[in-house]
Amino acid sequence: MVDINSEIKKLIEKNVLALATTDENGNPHCITVGYPKVVSKNQIVLSVIYIIETIKNIKRNNNVALAVWNKNWEEVCEGYELKGKAEYFTSGKWKEFVDNLPENKNESVKGTILITVDKIKKLA
Repeated sequence: MVDINSEIKKLIEKNVLALATTDENGNPHCITVGYPKVVSKNQIVLSVIYIIETIKNIKRNNNVALAVWNKNWEEVCEGYELKGKAEYFTSGKWKEFVDNLPENKNESVKGTILITVDKIKKLA
């Protein structure tokens, strides 16, 4: 099992992530995601507000990759690639979790993505 340590957790929760999925033809699809939350040593929760194509891709193929790097990368270049499996929820524990996040107070959250990370690679 991988371990999202406190250093990586801080980087994830303080920055925007790139989330990559693949479409029905195996082509990459990449989006940015704000306000990710690390909820265990190997799980990340994302709020779903506008990401329709990404959800379709996850339902077909739940293999995903995330990339995160620090905002001041020109001064201190630090980043990670995280790979794993994604699950999409429109109700239940994880949907309630994102509904109650302060960042989502004025948003229409459609669901949540739970990513179970099985590989972490340091990029820089």
